[in-house]
Amino acid sequence: MKDRDAEMNWLSKLTPPGMSKIFSKRDTPDNLWVKCPISDEMVFHKDLEAGLFVTPAGHHMRIGPAWRFQFTFDGDFEELDTPEVPKDPLKFRDDKPYSSRIAATRKKTGRDDAMAIGVGEIGGVESVVLVQNFAFMGGSLGMAAGEAFITAAEAAVKRRTPLIVFTAAGGARMQEGALSLMQMPRTTIAVEMLREAGLPYIVVLTDPTTGGVTASYAMLGDIHIAEPGALIGFAGPRVIEQTIREKLPEGFQRSEYLLEKGMVDKVVHRREIPVALSRMLRVMLKRPGSSAPAALTPPPADHVVDQGEEH
Repeated sequence: MKDRDAEMNWLSKLTPPGMSKIFSKRDTPDNLWVKCPISDEMVFHKDLEAGLFVTPAGHHMRIGPAWRFQFTFDGDFEELDTPEVPKDPLKFRDDKPYSSRIAATRKKTGRDDAMAIGVGEIGGVESVVLVQNFAFMGGSLGMAAGEAFITAAEAAVKRRTPLIVFTAAGGARMQEGALSLMQMPRTTIAVEMLREAGLPYIVVLTDPTTGGVTASYAMLGDIHIAEPGALIGFAGPRVIEQTIREKLPEGFQRSEYLLEKGMVDKVVHRREIPVALSRMLRVMLKRPGSSAPAALTPPPADHVVDQGEEH
């Protein structure tokens, strides 16, 4: 340890005055380079951004609502407010109070909760788009998310537009207990409301879509498309392997596996999703429209999100 300290002192003497300040750590963004989980390749953030946050190896990284709206809509869009709900109805506490956890996540993401609603045109067809943000407590389904889903469905019915949902969740929010589980039947009723109105409901499954979300609105779409390599299922593969004590097949619960088994209608690269949605909407609504590409103007917030374990 002493030898290493001596070496560092010797090197520091060779550094010209002021140079250490120029190259200080605070001047270097934490996300300047991003590691691809598949290839371990380091990708320059600007290159990743230009590629819609898909690495050269084809890994579709998790993104927040602002990027998702920019990549999906033709151009300008309106973001709708989501309803307020009780912040901590059960006064839940684990290693910290739930209210503190919510406050910290809101500060980190700049979002009130895990859902965001946008209204704009996709290939010339006005649509309501609901995006689930994995960066907000693993996209967990709680009262706020449930209310946002219902608000989006009601907006679609009022405007006579399709509803498109981009799912990304680790399951129900345990800090809200049974109140979070109640959102499963509530969102199911909202989907039925769309069906009664004769409006398309399309689900885009992104990585990961698991737990109570998969057991409710994520699998109730008229059409299900998925991004490549997305984990989709109820329980995670690790839990299943521990339960059945068997090794799962290669690619189990991934988009391509579910496509083969008939649970997903199509696997679509992120760049092609707006065109695919436009074509589907024109057919389902029997309307003309264009296949204009989505605007790729950088949004003000919600850059690439945490790629860690699901909540």
